[in-house]
Amino acid sequence: MIEADLAVRRIGLLATLAGPAPRTGPAMRDLGLARDAAIAVAGGRIAWVGPDAGFDAAVTLRPGAETLDAAGAAVVPGLVDPHTHLAFAGDRDDEIRRRLAGASYQEIAAEGGGIVRTVEATRTASVGELAALAASRLDEMLLCGTTTAEVKSGYGLETGAEIRSLEAIRLAAARHPVTVVPTFLGAHEVPREHRGNRARYVEILVEEMIPAVAGSGLAAFADVFCEEGVFTVEESRRILLAARAHGMKLRIHADELATTGGAELAGELGALSADHLVHVSGAGMQALAEASCVATLLPTAAFYLRLGRFAPARELIAAGAPVALATDVNPGGGLSPSLPFAMAIACFSMGMALEEALAAVTLNAAFSLDLHHDLGSIETGKRSDLVLLRSARLLDLVRVGVGAIRTVVKDGRVVVRDGRLAGTPAA
Repeated sequence: MIEADLAVRRIGLLATLAGPAPRTGPAMRDLGLARDAAIAVAGGRIAWVGPDAGFDAAVTLRPGAETLDAAGAAVVPGLVDPHTHLAFAGDRDDEIRRRLAGASYQEIAAEGGGIVRTVEATRTASVGELAALAASRLDEMLLCGTTTAEVKSGYGLETGAEIRSLEAIRLAAARHPVTVVPTFLGAHEVPREHRGNRARYVEILVEEMIPAVAGSGLAAFADVFCEEGVFTVEESRRILLAARAHGMKLRIHADELATTGGAELAGELGALSADHLVHVSGAGMQALAEASCVATLLPTAAFYLRLGRFAPARELIAAGAPVALATDVNPGGGLSPSLPFAMAIACFSMGMALEEALAAVTLNAAFSLDLHHDLGSIETGKRSDLVLLRSARLLDLVRVGVGAIRTVVKDGRVVVRDGRLAGTPAA
């Protein structure tokens, strides 16, 4: 008999996503569905998955174990958000209002707004202040079903401030149930003090910042904003090669505002993810597919930035590239912490099937973070990250504004109960 300390019974529809990662092409629609199922959890990991009718013969509950009654509703893996910018201070509300009035992201950035404005506020914030802000944003994400999130630095743009941001990310993660994957994004923008000598800032990144971050052990990944007006392909290649030489895994912001060749660079360097891809070329799609580099799409960013177009999800899937979805939570263009909202846009504005969107925020997103062996699906031995819905309809996930998520389990512990953070008193 398997001994368990948590059971989830009477699951009407279970989306396991069991099987190989990443999902590509038609396989993205294979959710590994099971009906009338149950799950047993021991030590924070999945100990048994099977038919509810067979639970009592296979599993015994330890003293004090909790049983969650799904009451016929659906259960899916904990959602994985592979692209966020939570470690920032201040806001850019007036810039957002300007965009609503017709100004473009590029126009505002050229006038001294955008990323560099958030840098000013973030540089003056303490580690504790940044950690508290990041943790509050993780709370919002957890209520939306996110149990794992990548979190970038990138609003310091100097060695000390970037280290403080990464320290804040680590501190927030230590206090929070969400699994956090830290990414160094010193190459988010050229700061104002180096605008007259871009080469000098690239030199600082390569010779000072990357060695310092690598030595601190504070970041698993390095990222670069490879984009027209930010870092060129040649600059991005140099920065990422330096990061790789120091033991960091690679991610790239690519082809968001124009076709620059960022996707091709991602494939060339073996990056695990190329993100945004609103203007990705056909050659870029092929490069991602051949390298099994995840195309991480950020539909809510394109929506809030009013770019007028979205990443070509259908073409990327047809090309054989693995596709993930993320929120891009940030002060300027990622205003929603909700992966279900990102799924809704992906389905209704980008042509993705609901099944593809769910694979994109679970197993494929986990693959992009090199965590697919540990999470992203509901399989024996993996971490017990679970989202219990209020009904058996997976479509309820994309009904924006509806409280579709009832309970969230993280590492075998109930962290959201009845739509509220565990421990939060009822109104």
